[in-house]
Amino acid sequence: MDSPMCLVKNADGELCVEPEAIDYLMGLKQKVVVVSVVGLYRTGKSYLMNKLAQKRSGFALGATIQSKTKGIWMWCVPHPEKTDHTLVLLDTEGLGDVEKGDSKNDAWIFSLAILLSSTLVYNSRGTIDNDAVEKLQYVNELTEMIKVKSSTDNEEEGEGTQFAQFFPNFVWTVRDFTLKLEIDGRVITPDQYLENSLQLKKGYGKKMNDYNVPRECIRNFFPSRKCFVFPSPTTPDNMHRLDSMDEAELSERFREVADTFCRFIFQESRMKTVIGGHTLTGEMLGHLVTTYVETIAKGNVPCLENAVLAMAKIENQAAVDEGLAVYQNGMEDVKALFPVDINQLSENHLRSETQATQAFMKRSFKDDNGEFLKALVEAISNHTADLFKQNKDASEKKCKALLENLSAQMDQGIKEYTIPGGYGLYCNHHDNIVAQYRAEPNKGVRAEEVLEQFLKDKSAESNSILQADKQLTKKEKKFQAEKKKTAELEQEKAALNEQKAEMERTIENIGRGQEKYLKEMKEKMEEERNQQQQEFNRTLDRRMQEQKDLLEKGHKEKAELMRQEIEEIKKKNQLERDANTRNQEALLDELKCSKAKPDNSCTLL
Repeated sequence: MDSPMCLVKNADGELCVEPEAIDYLMGLKQKVVVVSVVGLYRTGKSYLMNKLAQKRSGFALGATIQSKTKGIWMWCVPHPEKTDHTLVLLDTEGLGDVEKGDSKNDAWIFSLAILLSSTLVYNSRGTIDNDAVEKLQYVNELTEMIKVKSSTDNEEEGEGTQFAQFFPNFVWTVRDFTLKLEIDGRVITPDQYLENSLQLKKGYGKKMNDYNVPRECIRNFFPSRKCFVFPSPTTPDNMHRLDSMDEAELSERFREVADTFCRFIFQESRMKTVIGGHTLTGEMLGHLVTTYVETIAKGNVPCLENAVLAMAKIENQAAVDEGLAVYQNGMEDVKALFPVDINQLSENHLRSETQATQAFMKRSFKDDNGEFLKALVEAISNHTADLFKQNKDASEKKCKALLENLSAQMDQGIKEYTIPGGYGLYCNHHDNIVAQYRAEPNKGVRAEEVLEQFLKDKSAESNSILQADKQLTKKEKKFQAEKKKTAELEQEKAALNEQKAEMERTIENIGRGQEKYLKEMKEKMEEERNQQQQEFNRTLDRRMQEQKDLLEKGHKEKAELMRQEIEEIKKKNQLERDANTRNQEALLDELKCSKAKPDNSCTLL
C-alpha cells in the first residue's frame, strides 16, 4: 500500500466502513500486527504513525488547530522484522475535537481502536498529571461500549479481567515533555513515571473515588503498559513545518526516543488475536472491522464473542471451499489419465484428501462441533464418488471399444464358422480375442466386468455354432458346452473379485481417511486449547503482578479483593477448560462412530 486510505469514515457523526479499504484487507492473506494511535486532536499522532511506516509523509500532519484525521485511516506496510507479516497502522480521529460536539462519537472511535489493535498507543502532550488521566475518560466507559461475551452481564465484565485478556498492549507516549524524570531526587524510567502517575490514593469519598476510578480502569483493562516521553522535536517557530523538516533538523534526543519507540513497537507488538488466541490475517481483520462498525451503526454494543463467531463462520466456510479446491486440484493429474486402476486412484485420493484436510485445519478455527469439517468431508466424498464414477465410465468405454475393435473381423465373418469343424475355428478366434484383450494395459476398474458381459453376449452365438457343427459328436458337443460354461463361471468369478477388490480398497480408504480426520481434529483441538491457556496465563501473570504492586504500596484491602478475584477467575477458567475438553471428547467419539460402522448406520464422516 503506497499511502494510507480511510478505513472507517465518520460522516456527520455516523460511522461506516470504506469498501475500498475492506477490499484491500480481504486480499491480504498474511498475519497482521495492528497498531492504533489515539489521543486528543493536534497532539502529533500522525507523525508517530509515519515514523512507524518508515516514511516521511503519509498520514496527514496539520499545523493548524483543526483536526486533520477524520474517522480511522489505515496504512498496511511490510513488517520490518517479522517476515511474511503485515504491519497495519491505524491513525484515529483526534479525540476532543470541539468541531464535533459529540463525545459519544469519540468513545466509539476509541472503542474501535481497542477492538482492532494488538497495540494501542495513547498520545498526549505535556505531562501525565491528573488532567491528562481524566482526559482519558473513555476508559471509564468501556464496559458500556464493549462486551466480551454475549451471555455475560456488565457487572461481571466490569471487573476488568475479561477485558484485559483480550485488550491490546497499552503504550502511553507523552509529547513535548519538559520535566526531569525524578521522584524525591531519584532518577526514574518513563515506565516508572507512568506507574507512579497511576498509583491509587488511600481514602474514601467522592473526590478520592474520582481520582482513583480512571487509574483503576487503566490498570485493570491494560495490565501490559509502556511509556515513552518525547522532548519537543524543534523550536515552537518551526513546529508548523514539522512534516517537511529533515530528520537531521530535529533534536537529537527526540530522534533517539522516536527510534527507541519504533524498535519497541516492531519487536514487542504481537500479532492480532481474538478470543481463543487465534491469530488474524488481513482478510479476517476486514471481517472484524465490518462486523464491529455495522453493529455500532445499528445502535448496538460490539461484542467480541459474537464478532469472532461471525468471523469464524465466514472463515470456516472459506476453509471448506479452500480444502475442496485443494482436493480437486490434487485429483486433476490422475483424472487426465482415466481410466486407472483402483490402487492408483486410491493413492491419489488419499494424498489429495490429506492435503485438503491440512489446508482446512490451517485456516479454520472455533469449529467446536465439527460442523465445517463434516461439510468438507461430505463435499470431498461427493466429489470422490463422481470421480470414481467417471473412472468406471472411462474404463467401461475403453474396454467396450477395445473388444468391439478386436471382434470386428470375427463378427463380419460369422458364416465361415457354419461349416463342419467351424466351432473349433470359432473358439480359436474367440480365445485369441480374449488373450489380446487381457494383454492390453491400463484398462481400468471395469476390465473383468466388461469382459464378462462380452462373453455372455457371445454365449448364444457360440452355442448356435457349436450345435450346428456336424463334425462334432453329441458327446463332444456336451464337453465343449461344459467347457464354455466353466470359462464363463471363471470370468464371472474374476469380475466379482475385481468388484470385491474395489470395495475393499474403498473401505480401506474410508478407514484411513477417518483416522487422518480424527488425528488432525485432535491436534487442532489441542492447539486451540493451548492458545487459550497461553492467552489466559498472560493475563493471570499481569493480574498477579498488579496484586503484588498493590500490596507493596500498602493497598491491602484492594490487594485482597484482587487476590480473591484471581482465585475466582482461575476456578472459572478451569471449569471452562473442563467443559471444553468434555465437549471436544464427545465430538471425537461422535466422529469415531462412523469409523466403527462403515455400513453408514452412522454417517457423520
